[in-house]
Amino acid sequence: MTEQNPLLVLLELARRARRAGSSEELAFLVVNDTRALAAYRQCALWFSPGGVKALSGVLQLEANAPYVQWLNRVCSHLAGGEGGARQVTAADLPGEDGDEWAEWLPEFGFWLPFAGQVGEQAAGGMLFAADRPLSESSAAVLQEWLDLWHHAWLARVPASRWHWRDLRRKLRDWLLPHPGLPWWKQRRAQVAGVALAVLLFPVRLTVLAHGELVPANPAVIRAPLDGVVGQFHVQPNEQVKAGQPLFGFDEASIAARLEVAAQAQSTAEAEYRQITQQALSDSKSKAQLAILLGKIEEKRSEADYLRGQLERSRVLAPQDGIALFDDPTEWVGKPVQTGERIMRIAAPGDVEVEAWIPIGDAIPVAADAPVSLYLAANPLSSLPARVRYIAHDSVARPDGTYAYRLRARIEGGTDQRVGLKGTAKVSGGWVPLVYWILRRPLATVRQTLGV
Repeated sequence: MTEQNPLLVLLELARRARRAGSSEELAFLVVNDTRALAAYRQCALWFSPGGVKALSGVLQLEANAPYVQWLNRVCSHLAGGEGGARQVTAADLPGEDGDEWAEWLPEFGFWLPFAGQVGEQAAGGMLFAADRPLSESSAAVLQEWLDLWHHAWLARVPASRWHWRDLRRKLRDWLLPHPGLPWWKQRRAQVAGVALAVLLFPVRLTVLAHGELVPANPAVIRAPLDGVVGQFHVQPNEQVKAGQPLFGFDEASIAARLEVAAQAQSTAEAEYRQITQQALSDSKSKAQLAILLGKIEEKRSEADYLRGQLERSRVLAPQDGIALFDDPTEWVGKPVQTGERIMRIAAPGDVEVEAWIPIGDAIPVAADAPVSLYLAANPLSSLPARVRYIAHDSVARPDGTYAYRLRARIEGGTDQRVGLKGTAKVSGGWVPLVYWILRRPLATVRQTLGV
């Protein structure tokens, strides 16, 4: 049988490499069909990032196989050593890797690295294993074949040669497809400029929050003493006048204690008069007069205190306004403690906006910043307001969330009643449009990934 000319075989392999349809076909070609140039038993294609790419005689590679793991360690050691193409034996490997050589490969090996290793998937080489050392002529032909194959690989896998300069070049080519025209006359550059101008256009940073109309300066009516609410003299949202009775406590217990205290005071005074008459004839009775005077003062103070409690149990309106409270039937018979809020008295028209800004939407808000309240009862128009203050600390709301309280005074007044709810739009500073668009997505990513 006539031996084939190595140069003709090299040309045939180069032609097949150029016509390969995929990177997998290229890898299969180099590890299997290279036998036409040099005799070997096993061959491995290895890249620095990713490890073993292909093995001779294997259709599908198992990356977790012990043989592949051992080859990864061997090729990584050979690639990190000095020199280029060279003969390799078990003595060239450290420790257990060298001891396992005979278990996986024949006696003689040949390491052939890629020339001009640049880029991510370009660094690597090939490891050949045979029963006898490779001749110098075969090594030279293999080196030339590997250079040709590597060139075809880089052309097939352009992403492996990516560099940041390539991105700049591609961006320039996309923006300026016609090198002969000035950049300001090219359509893509004009579109990119307009898009950049739109993204940098300044807009108001705004957030939406739950809003409500609340009294601006209400008179808060609190329980003046511990007791049980007896009766209400006004109804919710009723107009009241200053000094008008609002509600009262159950006076039975206070009145009974006051009667007992008054009787005790009368008894002490009668006893004092009796001892005064005896003191005229009995000098020993004079010593009891001072004790009885102290007892009389004690009972008188107790009776005065109970009279004050009885008077305080009848709560009066401190100013003109509208009584704001819940259903009276919910209060009657309910025990309350001193200081517990029962109702508010708000002047008509003296209302402002109260908004609750969630923690995730807490943007910088300046004093006197504009606020617009869109009431659910009147969604087609808004109430303009200005920020009066915003709380420094967040507080828990009834729904379990935490939010910052914001109060805003309404400009020009309003005839809307207290208690109407809606959505408040709070305006912050001026920011580029791109920041306005990406603020929430970026905040979500930071909260999710912690970056």
